[in-house]
Amino acid sequence: MARYIGPKTKIARKFGAAIYGDDKSFEKRKNQPPGVHGPNRRRGAKKSEYAIQLMEKQKAKYTYGILERQFSNLFVKAQSSKGITGDVLLQLCESRLDNVVYRLGFGKTRAGARQLVSHRHITVNGELVNIPSYSLKAGDQIAIREKSKSLEVIADSLAYKSNYEWLQFNDETKTGTFTSAPERIQIPEDIKEQLIVELYSK
Repeated sequence: MARYIGPKTKIARKFGAAIYGDDKSFEKRKNQPPGVHGPNRRRGAKKSEYAIQLMEKQKAKYTYGILERQFSNLFVKAQSSKGITGDVLLQLCESRLDNVVYRLGFGKTRAGARQLVSHRHITVNGELVNIPSYSLKAGDQIAIREKSKSLEVIADSLAYKSNYEWLQFNDETKTGTFTSAPERIQIPEDIKEQLIVELYSK
C-alpha cells in the first residue's frame, strides 16, 4: 500500500479530528462525515468493539504517516520494551526523525517534514540522514543542512513553530536536541492507545 496522498480533510472528517493540523475546510464540516450524501443510517449504526479499535489504529497511522507494516513493527518493539505498551508505542512514533523535524518547526506538516528528510536537507549529529523513520535517541542533535538553511519553506515554517518539553531548540544555529522520549502526558495527540493495544492483542 502506498502512502496516502489524497484529500486530507476527508480523512480528518472520517476520524472527527483535525489530525493533519489546522484545516479550515474541516472546521466548517467537522460534524458531518465524509461523502456527498451526508450521514446515513448505515454510518450512524453502532460500531462494534473491533471497529472502534481498528478506527483508532488507523487514526494513529494517518496522524504519524506510518504504513501498516511499519506500525506493526513498532508495536512489536513496544510490546517487548519495558513500560506500558501503549505509551511506548506513541513514544516510538514521536521519536521518528520525520516527526521530530515537524515538532521542531522545520516543516509545517509531518508530510512536509518527511519530504525535507528524504530530500537530504536534515542532519543528525552532523551526519546527513534521509530516512524519515530513523529512530532518534536522547541527546541526538537535529539540524538543517548548511546549504538548505536559506530555503523559504523552512523559514516560513519556523515562524509558526511550537515548543515541546522534550525538545530544545537553538534559534541562532537552527539546531534542535532530542533530550528524551516524551512522557505520554506530554504528547498532544488525541489517540486512545489502549484501544490499539487491545486490537493487536486479539
